[in-house]
Amino acid sequence: MSKKTLVIGASENPARYSNKAIHKLRFFEHPVVALGAKAGKVEDVIIETEHKDFKDIDTVSIYLNAQNQKSLEDYILSLKPKRIIFNPGAENPEFKSRAEKLNIECEEACTLVMLTVGGY
Repeated sequence: MSKKTLVIGASENPARYSNKAIHKLRFFEHPVVALGAKAGKVEDVIIETEHKDFKDIDTVSIYLNAQNQKSLEDYILSLKPKRIIFNPGAENPEFKSRAEKLNIECEEACTLVMLTVGGY
């Protein structure tokens, strides 16, 4: 089952894990939208720089540290995702707690590993 995923902290740099995640999500045929500091494109995915009102987001996969998430927290919650994945280095106990109070499933995990082992 495909899960529309918003990758936050997206980058065109192939060395970045957010970039690798976009490639792997597309490989497994998940619809992907992306938000990053710089506009760009990874495969067929446009990296947006504006907080767009994306619809039907199943999963938000975060690649920003807790400090850089602050200005995005309300935006992320407004999208009403089913799940947020805090990738390594993106752990944020306060935001996780806020999201869980809204019945959003939160995982401190690696999107790449989850996809690889079939746990996405």
